[in-house]
Amino acid sequence: MSDSAYRMRRLFNPSSGRCLDIAVDHGFFGQGSFLAGIEDLPAAVDVLVAAAPDAIQLTPGQARLLQGQGGRERPALVMRTDVANVYGSTLPDHMFSVIARDAVVTAVRLDAACVVVNLLDLPGRPEVREACIRNVMELRNDCDDYGMPLMVEPLVMKETAAGPYTVNGDIEQIIPIVRQAVELGADIIKADPTDDPAIYGDVVTTASGIPVLIRGGGKVPDEEIFRRTEVLLQQGAAGLVYGRNIIQHGNPAGMTRALMAMLHDGANAEQAMAILRSS
Repeated sequence: MSDSAYRMRRLFNPSSGRCLDIAVDHGFFGQGSFLAGIEDLPAAVDVLVAAAPDAIQLTPGQARLLQGQGGRERPALVMRTDVANVYGSTLPDHMFSVIARDAVVTAVRLDAACVVVNLLDLPGRPEVREACIRNVMELRNDCDDYGMPLMVEPLVMKETAAGPYTVNGDIEQIIPIVRQAVELGADIIKADPTDDPAIYGDVVTTASGIPVLIRGGGKVPDEEIFRRTEVLLQQGAAGLVYGRNIIQHGNPAGMTRALMAMLHDGANAEQAMAILRSS
């Protein structure tokens, strides 16, 4: 067992082998619209900690909100390491993706269980892809030195008629970048769902045994997120990294409990909806 595998054990439920990581690192990207539901981040983190997910994803500057609580029973910390300016409603002339200095050392000091970094594929922006590859390779080297698991987020995007990027769920586009993330040394993959969730098993296969967590993306109706989650888990996904579908929900604690039931207790979409309604 590698050194990083010891920390990974803190992320995944020992019975189900799955993980719910709630992403609340949106403020790192400097977009006002991303702050909906987390304007008061200390209060939002308190609610999530009480709901007891497996992990909460935060930035170096806000990790204290989790790590200062409770004891060993608190959710594990997944630390975001990179900042990019690719999510705005108006696309900038200059795009970048940079990682925090000494990110892995910071993660060790904060007692993180994992670090996460983007691997972005943007149409017509190969320089951003190059920057992300450099980021992943630098982090991989540091993660090896400190026994820190590396979660890579391979994210294929496409332009909309209005200008900003949106998720590209084309499996033919997702598979190559997921495989590249694995080849670069990812310990965990965080990947978008495919347009057809029923073929997501092909993405899991291309990850070559590396656990694949599903990225939640934008807010969708409760019924849709539960149905999609059920199918994706049936396809072999090892867990979820959901943010806006939890933190922008009217009942984030109820959503957390419903999704945890799907992951760890085998609840289906209808049962998850019942848990949410009763929470």
